[in-house]
Parts: sequence; structure tokens; C-alpha cells
Amino acid sequence: MPRAKRNKPYNPAKAHDRKSRDLPRVATVEVDNPLALEPGEKIVTLRSIRNDPLARLHSHRQIDEAQYQGGRAFQSDWERAERGPRAVDPTREYVDGGQMREPITEGQRKAVLRLNRAERELGADGSALVHDVLVHGLTMEQVGQRRGLRTQRWKDYFARRFCECLDRLALIYGFATANPAKTPPR
Repeated sequence: MPRAKRNKPYNPAKAHDRKSRDLPRVATVEVDNPLALEPGEKIVTLRSIRNDPLARLHSHRQIDEAQYQGGRAFQSDWERAERGPRAVDPTREYVDGGQMREPITEGQRKAVLRLNRAERELGADGSALVHDVLVHGLTMEQVGQRRGLRTQRWKDYFARRFCECLDRLALIYGFATANPAKTPPR
């Protein structure tokens, strides 16, 4: 006859650990400590990369820091230059004619000039690809589906082309320098 099992006392060390170990849409990043007493202190935080393909590529080390900063500068210029629709206030009385448009600021003007230069240097295909990924937040698979190109070969092509465009953006925004042409030995 088997022995009766005795209850063991509660051990909090053996309690269930419910912390998630698998965080597929979160990346660790080191940032300046906002509560630091000494300047330059850093802390490690978690950053959501769910709807940010640029951050996902950077956290997986598929693009370097200059490419990442160039992409972020493009996004910043796009947000600054964009003049989206204004909200309609239904509580106010309807008036024919509408309001005067807001004047364009100097920051918006400079952002548009930088975006125009970037579009010229990237070309039509490159600027469309950068716009799809950085503004609309599409993945390479979704970019291919929008164009009706669903094979792995096309996804790889779009990924390589996007990295080339990020290299060009890093040059445009000054986060990288062009490789000088190799001079033949004398």
C-alpha cells in the first residue's frame, strides 16, 4: 500500500513566475535617466516596436545607427511638413467661408525642402518605398502585397532597396559621410 503524501509548507520562492520571457514586440534600449543626479547616467528601458518597422530593424541589428537616425529624421520632417485636416467643432455655429489657413512656418518650409531633396535623390521607386515603410508603417511583405509581388525574392529585393534608401537618407541628413573614391596606387 502506497504511503500517504504529506502537504509541504508554502514556499514563496517556488511560486509561479508570471513575468513574460518572450517579448516579441518589445526591444530593450538604453536612454538617459530623467531622474539622474549626475549628467550622462543611463537606464535600460523597454520600447514597443509593434507598429514601428524602423525600430524593429534597428533592434534586430539589420540597420545601423546612421540608417536609423536618417529614417527618424525623414519621419520628423514628414510630421513637421504635414498639414493634416483640422478637427470640426460641432458645437460652434456654422459660418460660410471658413477660417483663414494657418501660415506656413519656417520649420515647415525647411522640412519640405529637405523632403523634396530626399525625393529627388531617392527617385520615384525609392521615395515610394520609404514613404510606405516610414510613413505608413508597412512591412516588406505588405509592401510586396500592395504591388502585387508576393514571392520571397521580391521581399528580399524590397529589403535591400530599403537599406539603400536609408543609406541615402543618412547621407542627406548628415548622419553618414560618402565613401571617398578609392584612388589607384601610384
